[in-house]
Amino acid sequence: MKELTSRERMLRALNLQAPDRIPCCFMSFTALRKRCREDLYELVKAERALGLDSVLFIPTASRPQRPEHPDLRGLPVHFHPDVHIREWRENAVGGDILHREYSTPGGNLAAAVRLSEDWPHGDHIPFVDDFQVSRALKPLVTKRSELEALQYLFQPPITEDEILFRHEAAKARAFAEEHGVLLAGGWGVGLDMANWLCGVQNLILLAVDEPEFVIDLLQMIHVWNKRRMEVVLSAPVDLFIRRAWYEGCDFVTPGFFREAVLPRLKAEVDLAHERGAKFGYICSSGTRPMLNAYLEAGIDVLIGIDPVQGRQTDLELLKRVLGQRVCLWGGVSGAITVEMGSEMEVRAAVQKAIQALGPTGFILSPVDNITVDEPRTWRNIEVLIDESCHHGSGFPRVRPRAV
Repeated sequence: MKELTSRERMLRALNLQAPDRIPCCFMSFTALRKRCREDLYELVKAERALGLDSVLFIPTASRPQRPEHPDLRGLPVHFHPDVHIREWRENAVGGDILHREYSTPGGNLAAAVRLSEDWPHGDHIPFVDDFQVSRALKPLVTKRSELEALQYLFQPPITEDEILFRHEAAKARAFAEEHGVLLAGGWGVGLDMANWLCGVQNLILLAVDEPEFVIDLLQMIHVWNKRRMEVVLSAPVDLFIRRAWYEGCDFVTPGFFREAVLPRLKAEVDLAHERGAKFGYICSSGTRPMLNAYLEAGIDVLIGIDPVQGRQTDLELLKRVLGQRVCLWGGVSGAITVEMGSEMEVRAAVQKAIQALGPTGFILSPVDNITVDEPRTWRNIEVLIDESCHHGSGFPRVRPRAV
């Protein structure tokens, strides 16, 4: 087989067809992205120079450009024009407390967090992000009566955002074609958003004690999410991605997933397919009881298969149950194996992943991310790429170049 472009190789994997070699595409690569000054176009070039396959993700706005939703990639989040926000700091024993209050036509919402030394947002509490969940003294949403106010924070994309996105999409399509890489967009969101709003422990209890309340909240998120999807899918993109780190059985029962998450997930998968895009689903732990539900939903690729830190992750079972219909993306622990392991451990992990999940319908990646910018990490990255290019496949070696 002739050598394929990175996009062709990735599409063949997503379509469960044999590639010229197993794609090696990092689902997230913060260490390299920071070297590229958070420019995703430069990141793609740097990844390709290393010998990696790559994906250009749009919108490309970086975390500092998303102050209200730093952990939710994608279109800007807007509130209703009649929403007024007040933030203030309270001096308190045990650490200062930040408060944020939203005044809406449907009532008031309030959030409070206890500050820690690693709090990254100054005197600001974002609408949603990971940091505030573990530090929250008062999550934003705690009861059904607050949904009336919350709807004013879930506004569809504004016309200006759609115009800006169309311009970016045109630039991204031209770049992706020139460099032969896959174009992806997103993120979609479901239970992850509910966990941000309610807090993880609170939401687990609410799903048991007040399931109808949580279902109504998820429906509100779903309607908002689909409107955002429609804009991103207009690019068009090859792959639409939904973040679902909090949708595994670590956080929700399989029964509640089927009742509350699956119907809405399936509707979003159907929308992506109607617009000609594949649907990617990021969940790196607690997936085992959900596998048949993934088949029912019709997802095209399960992203984030972590054999070390992912609870209930069985590589052989994943391939046996999903492998005929769903591409599998991951296979190696980023934090444990690549950032902390030896060269021998990296090679063994790659070999195991390829043997269990490959060679077709498989994209190799550290899971979830490579964040440590140290010599051992970069050496292990070279080892991972080298091993992925030749182990058990007869594919030609790709010699990575230092970044």
